[in-house]
Amino acid sequence: MNERIKELAEQSGLKVELWMTNPPKPLQILGSVEEFEKFAELIVKDCAYIADRNWSLGPPTGSIMKQYFGVDENDTE
Repeated sequence: MNERIKELAEQSGLKVELWMTNPPKPLQILGSVEEFEKFAELIVKDCAYIADRNWSLGPPTGSIMKQYFGVDENDTE
């Protein structure tokens, strides 16, 4: 999990845990609907900040956001 996503999850009140299962799930995020809504809001605010700051610079803003959140450029999902 990208460190910024983990920070936003914790900032919204979600609990980020390590789980040793088979197959391994290195992290699990637990919380209420309200906490997940806050998490989504924080992600949107980060994206808006990136878009506002970079709209006229360098690579397309979508590429910057993917890099910021640790999303693979080749991931089509």
